Amino acid sequence: MGRNKYRCIVCGRIFPEGQGVVIKHGELTLFFHKSKCACKFFKYLLENTPYSEIGRYVKNTLDFFEEKLEKMKEIRTKKI
Repeated sequence: MGRNKYRCIVCGRIFPEGQGVVIKHGELTLFFHKSKCACKFFKYLLENTPYSEIGRYVKNTLDFFEEKLEKMKEIRTKKI
């Protein structure tokens, strides 16, 4: 039984199923052979998308992760 093979959309390398980074959202599927390629893709996306179109989403995402970090910090704090 062979595994499916994917092609990285940034560098073009082919990698087997179970490796790399695969992001699915609706009908869109993005394939990256490693996290460095994914970072390069998303950095380019952020730098080249007008703030008026993406700013609100970036702010909401930042708020989500800041909240998550605060909760983790509270859990880690020793209670006497």
